[in-house]
Amino acid sequence: MTTHTNPKHSKNIFAYFKESLNSGHIDFTTGSIRKAIFLLAVPMILEMCMESVFAVVDIFFVGKLGAAATATVGLTESCLTIVYSVAIGLSMAATAMVARRVGEKNPEGASKAGAQALLICFAVAILISVTGLFFSQHLLALMGGDAQVVAIGSSYTRIMLTGNIVIMLLFLINGIFRGAGDAAIAMRSLWLANLCNIILCPLLIHQFGLPGAAMATTTGRGIGVCYQLYHLFKGKGVIKIFLRHFIPDPAVIKSILAIASTGTLQFLVGSASWIAMARIVSSFGSDAVAGYTIAIRLLIFFIMPAWGLSNAAATLVGQNLGAKQPARAEESVWKTAQYNAFFMAFVSILFVTSAGFFVRLINSDPVVVATASRALRIISLGYVFYGVGMVMINAFNGAGDSKTPTWINLFWFWLFQIPFAYLLAKVWGYGTNGVFTAIVITETCITITSVILFKKGKWKLIKV
Repeated sequence: MTTHTNPKHSKNIFAYFKESLNSGHIDFTTGSIRKAIFLLAVPMILEMCMESVFAVVDIFFVGKLGAAATATVGLTESCLTIVYSVAIGLSMAATAMVARRVGEKNPEGASKAGAQALLICFAVAILISVTGLFFSQHLLALMGGDAQVVAIGSSYTRIMLTGNIVIMLLFLINGIFRGAGDAAIAMRSLWLANLCNIILCPLLIHQFGLPGAAMATTTGRGIGVCYQLYHLFKGKGVIKIFLRHFIPDPAVIKSILAIASTGTLQFLVGSASWIAMARIVSSFGSDAVAGYTIAIRLLIFFIMPAWGLSNAAATLVGQNLGAKQPARAEESVWKTAQYNAFFMAFVSILFVTSAGFFVRLINSDPVVVATASRALRIISLGYVFYGVGMVMINAFNGAGDSKTPTWINLFWFWLFQIPFAYLLAKVWGYGTNGVFTAIVITETCITITSVILFKKGKWKLIKV
């Protein structure tokens, strides 16, 4: 029996893949929805893969310095989640507004929205830099770091927080490009930033120890930002920013802040809950924190491609609502959710069967490996739900409805997950396994709630 592949079909896939990696403007409000998802998802997935590589590269090299250094990175990342939340909130607002203007065939309005978001970004980044410069030791201690972790890690934390502007800009500008449908530029900026980080990380860690990891990451991201800025000001895409676009426009700034504030709160609520979870885990010692940190980094590494795919839903929703096509926007979301569920099912099987193998690539300490492996196996049991849930959340955000996911996160993360995790881990004596189990149950409930609210369709009526 012989099988035959369709040469025409293979040629089309290759052509679509090549088209997806180009920066030319494509109208996503017409034509095949499946093709639109593919063209957006390929560069977005590759972009998110590169974002997750940042986390794994750092922890791989830092892991060689011992459990205290690894714990420092984990606790610092918990602090940085506040920066990520603000950056993602601004990015979300930029994506929603730019996508809506592009759908309305208004590139001037899209460029202006991007510039006004940048103004807000600079103001916020300065405040965070000052905090990081003077209070890094206090932040590490507040997060539960012992005397050794604070002594070793304060310089690392100070560099990462003081240089937060490159994190903020990298997220925000990529949000602008994604909203415009220019996902390939966003992808290339992350690839460039990561290449620099991979080269610099071992060199600077060898030279400066743990602070070298922070120097490498900040420098790599900074180079990626320079590439982004070039394309924003000199590029040939639908978005091209001029100095006139930076003249403050109260109406546009108000609209951005309305979405970004609830968007930031949305991710801040989620991120702060992860800080609380890390705090619970830290009560079981540095080895537990190290294992938890490695597990979360590996989880993020595999979640990021799914997040990239779900970002396609945000762009498609925003642009199609701008083009007055809500039915097409909704269909795009359901198709994207289906594809994401398939991907996450594969990842779940991978972690359940091979968790130890992945953990040992980063750390060989038996206690750390045991904790991290358990975390991977337990948390990945809910991966299919995560895949669908993140598409729904991004669909709300792409429509400019950042309030709905915020309320969902506030209820399930703070009123349910944190008390439930503490109950399982500390009161009922399940230890770190209790924390991991609480994560699975919470994320599953978030997905079910999101699907129910998405079906109600109020997101279609949001004006931005």
